Amino acid sequence: MTGIIIRIISNLYTVSFNGKIYETRARGKFRKDNIKPLVGDHCIIDEKEKYILEILPRKNELLRPKVANVDAALIVTSVKDPDLSLNLLDKLISVVSLNNITPVICFTKLDLANSSQLEDIKQIRAYYESLGYLVFDNQNLDELKNFIKGKTIVLAGQSGAGKSSLLNKLNPALNLQTNAISLALGRGKHTTRHTELFELNEGFVVDTPGFSALDLSLYTKEEVRDSFKEFQEYNCKFKDCMHLKEIGCAVKRKVENKEIMLSRYENYQSFLKEVLKCK
Repeated sequence: MTGIIIRIISNLYTVSFNGKIYETRARGKFRKDNIKPLVGDHCIIDEKEKYILEILPRKNELLRPKVANVDAALIVTSVKDPDLSLNLLDKLISVVSLNNITPVICFTKLDLANSSQLEDIKQIRAYYESLGYLVFDNQNLDELKNFIKGKTIVLAGQSGAGKSSLLNKLNPALNLQTNAISLALGRGKHTTRHTELFELNEGFVVDTPGFSALDLSLYTKEEVRDSFKEFQEYNCKFKDCMHLKEIGCAVKRKVENKEIMLSRYENYQSFLKEVLKCK
């Protein structure tokens, strides 16, 4: 029978099938064939022997967090405690997009921001929405629930950004553990210890261990460039323009005219340096 892997802890794979839960193990041939089951995998299991027999083809996968067959990634971004990191937000958007997954933004902890900070967030939100990204916040949960309905959504974002708290608000029955941020480190403590699918509004939401760094070394500089949607709107003098020091670069001109948000361009430059350093 065919089920979906909803949790992996060590070598134990929890599979959901028609409302029933099965604790299974993977066949030895998976290791031989270098197949690593992921949360979100659709699989064929032996109900009696409690073994996964086959992993069905994936439509996509992420390496960090390790999850497969995702419809969208909800990038949970706190505006305070920990402070808003546009660098991390843009890196997550790029990595998610490069894995053929739709990035969606959700701002949290708006209640901790002052009026000036909220005005900045309003402008930042408007810019990302102008690029075509869906943007939510944790004060409009009905809109978010409607979006999630029937989909498999992965939550991603910095430790302490409020991913588990957001899930608890969407479904109080989950009662997931949450912690305050570390005052000494200025960032969140890890509360999620493993990747797990939770049923929510006829779909699944994936809560994942928090992280604050992503590896761009898997991608080419051209892929990173093309993950910035606004760059594709402008025709530069050279088709292979990397939007750095090239003559006649339309993107640089748009940055100077403040039509492209400066932080986006600066983050793009830092991502390119990271990629080139790894090559």
